[in-house]
Amino acid sequence: MAETYTSDFGTILLFLIGGALFVVIGLLTSKLIRPKRPNQEKLTTYESGEEPIGNAWIQFNPRFYVVALIFIIFDVELAFLFPWATVFGRRELIDATDGAWGWFSLIEMFIFIGVLVLGLAYAWAKGHLDWIRPKPVIPQSRSKIPMDVYEQFNAKQESRNKV
Repeated sequence: MAETYTSDFGTILLFLIGGALFVVIGLLTSKLIRPKRPNQEKLTTYESGEEPIGNAWIQFNPRFYVVALIFIIFDVELAFLFPWATVFGRRELIDATDGAWGWFSLIEMFIFIGVLVLGLAYAWAKGHLDWIRPKPVIPQSRSKIPMDVYEQFNAKQESRNKV
């Protein structure tokens, strides 16, 4: 009986083909067994919980972006902490350097986390994490032009736009 072996690339190719088949079979199965009852609500566009009415170029609250950026920062922090923890926990590296490697990596990670905590404290102190919108400050301008001139100009602009 002849044994055949696949190379490492062949194994990866088999996993890729298997994964693609798994996805395609799942999508086809769901298409065949799901009920098809469209209605007005189901046919509307879903936009992250917002009603899709009006112009798409509306201003979003910038706090969405700030919270997303802070989430990404701490998500990346976890991506850095995991390899650090696996290397820090290796006894042979710590023993080979008489503990200097362990202390160095521990201090290094405390500095890293400290910088991130300072950034979070700064964002918190500046009010970037407060979700309640503060009352807008309406600027008061002192113009030498009388208010009725502005009203006349606006009335002319409105009459031009209606035509």
